[in-house]
Amino acid sequence: MLETRSAEESVLETKEDMLIAGYALVFDSPTLIGSVNGAKYYEVIEKSALDNCDLSDIVLRYNHDDKNTLLARTSNNTLTVKADDVGLYIEAAIANTSTGRDIYELIKRGDISKMSFGFVVEKDSYKANIRHIESIKAIKEVSVVDFPAYDDTSVQAIYRNFDNARIEAETNQLREALKAVLLTD
Repeated sequence: MLETRSAEESVLETKEDMLIAGYALVFDSPTLIGSVNGAKYYEVIEKSALDNCDLSDIVLRYNHDDKNTLLARTSNNTLTVKADDVGLYIEAAIANTSTGRDIYELIKRGDISKMSFGFVVEKDSYKANIRHIESIKAIKEVSVVDFPAYDDTSVQAIYRNFDNARIEAETNQLREALKAVLLTD
């Protein structure tokens, strides 16, 4: 009689969500764009550049590859983006594909630790050798990248599971309740 046993786990089921967070764009951070005849040219994203920016449909990619590395997207809530005082902050649940798992592993290990973005400029100006991006019309994509143009960007794996989310929510509720009690006394 043949007996078999298997501890094989489905590749499509993971015990860990592949969550990442970071800054795809950082304000007021000059970056070297290039040089011509020894003259260096820089670019700076102004703090107000995202004030009227369309952030409605952004995709997350690897190295701006638009052929086959779609990792997350704002329209299905697997990617969230928010402009804050630092720049454009992102959080994403990377797609559970072979490419997604590979890229997530490289982010976890720190092999990929920077980001970039694809955008449409609405208004810019030049002062000496510095291009100032004053207004961005739309961000079309953000990418985790091997070699960023803006070195102050960042990305890392984040860990959150349902138990931690529940504990965090309960802690926030307790904090709010305590604050309410203290304000009424």
